[in-house]
Amino acid sequence: MLAAENIHPLTFAIPLDDSRRLAALQRYQVRDASPSTTEDFGLLTDLAAQLCGVPYALITLVDAEQASVLACTGLALDTLPREHCYCSLAVLGQQATEIEDLAADPRTAHMPMTVSAPHLRMYSSVALTTPDGHAIGTLCVMDSRPGRLDAAQAHTLRRLAGQAMALLEARAGRQALRQAQAQLAELATTDELTGLHNRRSLLGKLSFEVARTRRFRTPLSALLIDLDGFKAVNERHGHDAGDLVLANVGRLVHENVRVIDLAGRYGGQEICVLLPNTPKEGALKLADNLRSKIAAQIHREAGRLLPVTASIGVGSFNHMDINDGDSLLRQAEQALARAKANGRDRVES
Repeated sequence: MLAAENIHPLTFAIPLDDSRRLAALQRYQVRDASPSTTEDFGLLTDLAAQLCGVPYALITLVDAEQASVLACTGLALDTLPREHCYCSLAVLGQQATEIEDLAADPRTAHMPMTVSAPHLRMYSSVALTTPDGHAIGTLCVMDSRPGRLDAAQAHTLRRLAGQAMALLEARAGRQALRQAQAQLAELATTDELTGLHNRRSLLGKLSFEVARTRRFRTPLSALLIDLDGFKAVNERHGHDAGDLVLANVGRLVHENVRVIDLAGRYGGQEICVLLPNTPKEGALKLADNLRSKIAAQIHREAGRLLPVTASIGVGSFNHMDINDGDSLLRQAEQALARAKANGRDRVES
């Protein structure tokens, strides 16, 4: 053991480009906890420990503050503070780090796993390096006895580290694919201006809700919201002003319906809200609440106020003459026409 004056905390000479290394790391810190992925990383640490003749092996990713353990053989670890992790050395520019006696190296002699159980002494690692040259973590093997790997073992560890990096690349690729698919699905179902369902998506949801209400004999209602005087807003102030109003109203509707409700842009300035498990009385109450909030909403464009109101028609499933999606929407459209004819800024059913 070194004299106390020779034991000092590990200090990090953070490279100037460490921000780029951390940015590269973000690509691989994906949320993929699938059993197959965990098993694959675990197989690599098991092989590393076995082929290098040591009891312990880890795969880690090192960020600005801590090391996250992706797989572990011989120890039960999840995360470690960066200053307590031997692997932090390997991301500071050394592709491989070999320490024959951790207790005799001033960089590591003080570390918790050196001075307390499991009292590690030997450490050997290979940096996990991205295709653009950033070291984001390590595959390492460790022992409670001093020593070093022979040439064959060091070669094996490098090959296994290459496999670990390949797994990380595959995992990141799957995550990127899922994100792209989610974005495409959102584009296919969302109205870009209002953020609500588009008409096609809304009608698809309507078919599903009709089938469910028929099966379980539950109530189902629909609101059809039309903005009064919207054409005049476009004519007097331009389409940008009209788009602003529609976007604001879409956000207001989204924020004032339940999670189970389905709001969509039905066409032009019309918004439709499907209300599962909601009888006519509840639909009328929500419709009047939305009407009053839309009337009170402030739309400001280029210093001008653009007040709008809404007329709302309510339709409700009755399992008799109103017993499918078309008849439900037709009833709401007829009620909306009455609201328009009776003075606007009102609710009819």
